[in-house]
Amino acid sequence: MGYGRRGAACRAHVLSKRGHPLACLAVIALSLCAPAAQAQTAAELYQQHCAACHGADRLGATAPALLPQTLAKLKRQGVIEVIANGRPATQMPDFNQTINAQDIAALADYALAPPDTPPAWRDKDIRASHRQLSPPAPNARPLYDADPLNLILVVEKTDHHISVLDGDRLAVIRRFQTLPRLHGGPKFSPAGRYVYLASRDGWIEKHDLYRFKPLYRVRAGINTRNIAVSADGRYVAVANYLPHSLVILDGADLSLLKVIPAQSEGGKPSRVSAVYQAAPHGGFIAAMKDIAEVWQIDAKPGFALRKIPTDAPIEDFFFIDNHRYLIGANRAHQTTSVIDLASGKTVAKPPLAGMPHLGSGVVWQRDGRRLLATPNLKTGQVVILDTQNWQPLATLTTDGPGFFARSHPNSRYAWVDVFFGP
Repeated sequence: MGYGRRGAACRAHVLSKRGHPLACLAVIALSLCAPAAQAQTAAELYQQHCAACHGADRLGATAPALLPQTLAKLKRQGVIEVIANGRPATQMPDFNQTINAQDIAALADYALAPPDTPPAWRDKDIRASHRQLSPPAPNARPLYDADPLNLILVVEKTDHHISVLDGDRLAVIRRFQTLPRLHGGPKFSPAGRYVYLASRDGWIEKHDLYRFKPLYRVRAGINTRNIAVSADGRYVAVANYLPHSLVILDGADLSLLKVIPAQSEGGKPSRVSAVYQAAPHGGFIAAMKDIAEVWQIDAKPGFALRKIPTDAPIEDFFFIDNHRYLIGANRAHQTTSVIDLASGKTVAKPPLAGMPHLGSGVVWQRDGRRLLATPNLKTGQVVILDTQNWQPLATLTTDGPGFFARSHPNSRYAWVDVFFGP
C-alpha cells in the first residue's frame, strides 16, 4: 500500500496500522483550514502550517526534521517546490493555493536557516523516545517455510515498506510497513532472526523476521548516516551527522548504553560519516567527516576508544585482508587513503579519480594477487586495484555512475549498478 495525498483539505490526519500519524512533510489537515494571517513572520508561518508534523523545534515529529542538514540535497528551489506542489506518495499537500509565493519562499528560507538554538538530542531525549512495540517471543518458530538464513530484504524507500524475499525462489513472502526515509542498509543479528533498521531522521527499529513484528524503537539522533551491529549481536552503533555523536545501543532492546561525542582531541566537532562492524578489531570502526581521524570502538562495556590519525577526513571506507587495511575516500578533495589498522599508519594513497564509492567493493584472488573492484559515484567506471601495490590494474567503462558492487566466492562474476544512465 502506498501513501496517497489527502483527498480533502480539512480531513483529519490518517492513522497508520500502528496507530500513529502517517509521515508527512508539512502540516496536519486542520492547519490547512485556518485563514492566512496578515504580515506573518516566517516563524509564525512555520508554527501555523508546519509545526504539527515537523515539530515546534524543527527536529521532526511524524515528519522529518526541517533543518539545513536534513534539507541540503533539495537546495532552496527544491524546498520551495515541495512546499508549493506537495510530494507524491506522502501526506505532504500542496500549498500553492493556500499560501502565496512570497510566504512559501519565506518558509523555505526559514527551514534552510540554522535555528537560533543549535539542535541537540541528549541522553534524556534518547531514553524518552524508547518504546517497546510488541513483546519478544524467543522460542517462536518462523511463520514461513523458507530458509531463514537466505532471505533478501528489499527496501522500498518511496512508499516506506520492505519486501522480504525467499532467497531460493526469489518470491515475496511478506511485505511490511517501515519508518519513513529508511536507510538502505538494514543490519542483521548474527543468527539472522532479527533485523535492525535506521531512518535518516535517527529512528532505530528492531524487527523479528520470524514473526514479522517490530519489537523496539528509539530515536538515537536527528540526522543519522548508518548503523552497525556487533559480531555477537550485543550492541548497535549509530553514526550521526546531527548531533555530532556515535551512539551505542543495547542489541536486545535498543536501550541507550552510551553517547560518544564526535570530536577531535582538540575539541573540534565532526559528523560521523560511517560506522561498520569490525570483529577482528574488537568491535566497530567509525570514520569522521570533518576531522582527520578514524575511530576504533571496543564492543565491551566501557566502549574504549582508539583514535587513529589520518591524512584527511574519510567519508566512507572498505575493509581489506580480514579487516587489516581500511581503504577510504575523501570526496571533497578526491583523495583515497589506505590505513593499516594494526599500526595506525597510512600506507598508500591510490590514484583514484572522481568519487570512488569505497563503502562497497568486491575483493577476489587472481594469479596469487588480491584485487579490489570499486564503482564510482561521479563517472561511469569500475576501477580494479592491485592491493599489493595499490595501483589501478584496469578500468572498466559502464553506462553511468554506480553505487554498489557485489559478488560471491563461488561465482566468477561481479555485478555493479548504474544509478544515473540509460
